[in-house]
Amino acid sequence: MDLNIFMHDPLWVVILKALFGFVLLILFTLFGIVFERKVLGRMQNRPGPTMNGPFGSLQSLADGLKSMLKEDLTPSGVDKVVFMLAPALNVIPAVLIFALIPFAGKVPVPGGHTTMLQVSDMPVSILLILGVTSVGIYGVVLAGWASNETFALLGGIRASAQMISYEVAMGLSLVAVFMYSGSLSTSEVVDAQKNLWYCLVLIPSFVIFVIAIFGESNRTPFDLPEGESEIVGGYLTEYSSMRFAMFYMAEYMALANVSAVCVTIFLGGFHAPIPFNWLGMDHAYWGLLWFVIKTILFMGFMVWVRATVPRFRYDQFMRLGWRWLIPISLVWVLLVATFRVARSQGWFGQPLFIAIGAAIVIAILAIIFFGGREPEEEKPQPVKEFDAFAGGFPVPPRPGQVLPELAGVVVTEPADATPDQQTEPQAQPPTLGGS
Repeated sequence: MDLNIFMHDPLWVVILKALFGFVLLILFTLFGIVFERKVLGRMQNRPGPTMNGPFGSLQSLADGLKSMLKEDLTPSGVDKVVFMLAPALNVIPAVLIFALIPFAGKVPVPGGHTTMLQVSDMPVSILLILGVTSVGIYGVVLAGWASNETFALLGGIRASAQMISYEVAMGLSLVAVFMYSGSLSTSEVVDAQKNLWYCLVLIPSFVIFVIAIFGESNRTPFDLPEGESEIVGGYLTEYSSMRFAMFYMAEYMALANVSAVCVTIFLGGFHAPIPFNWLGMDHAYWGLLWFVIKTILFMGFMVWVRATVPRFRYDQFMRLGWRWLIPISLVWVLLVATFRVARSQGWFGQPLFIAIGAAIVIAILAIIFFGGREPEEEKPQPVKEFDAFAGGFPVPPRPGQVLPELAGVVVTEPADATPDQQTEPQAQPPTLGGS
């Protein structure tokens, strides 16, 4: 596809497409809020929003108006400039991503013009999308730092750690897509999927990408930066009124963005599924219909995951990213590259290539099933005394510690101590004071 086609559009067509993309993103956002609340309500055996509009469809607008009328509180001790700037830094990148998403192919517009229903495209559009999503984390980190509050700062640090961990896995999962499509342009990646979608060809890349976008967008089960049961509200703890609403809106913009990006890269974009594509039902504005349907279905999948999967612990979350997703992505990229080279060089069917491939598969399976470290046996820890009133209030002894007054009477055992490791307390004879 010739990307110079975007340079020949009249200015009014470019402005019209930009407005269309912005309105479509806002509609996806408003719909996503109501859709998630209704679906979660049904899954939890309750009706969800019902009061505002038909079937509660205007609940998002009502919440936005309510947020505008609420009092805007700024806690003392915050960095006011950064505190006020952080919500905008979180919203702006979410808006920019939709400018690189192809909503449909060539469509007619008033005045006899024909244009791609996409605001802009370039040879490195997917890399630009990854960069813009990374910039969005600055708003979260700055919000946590500027709030001058422990839980808020902890939420911001968690968000930055999530982005660093899962951005790597997300980028590696896309390398195989670049190998198959031969381009980093979003429109060319979609065009390469007209016959077969990459979610069917590159299943490991698709699965890793889906897991990574959950971590990237701070969605359940990876919503650790704002885990209510652990750090109150995380970086949102000190925000209220319209500033809180901007963070809330950015979260659902991210839901629409990651759904649209996944549809573009792995689910064929605006191309119709079989057999509708054989009938030509993905040309012109038909493509927009298929794009909207796919995006809504993927948003529904993310809502379903939120309703059914519990939140991960922080150590589990980090272990999944660094010990599993990134190594699997590297191995998968190596296998895809080997397959592409072998097919182009005609290595298939040669005994040496088959033997090497079988050896690699056996080695990978052996590492997966037998490569874990055996758990080390815990050695008994020496008993340590401690001052239970050092902090001004009584503190119970931890495993392996004793109270000085009850030495030899009260000894705490580790929670996982086996019966043969447990010691019987040896009671000392009581003594009278001074005797």
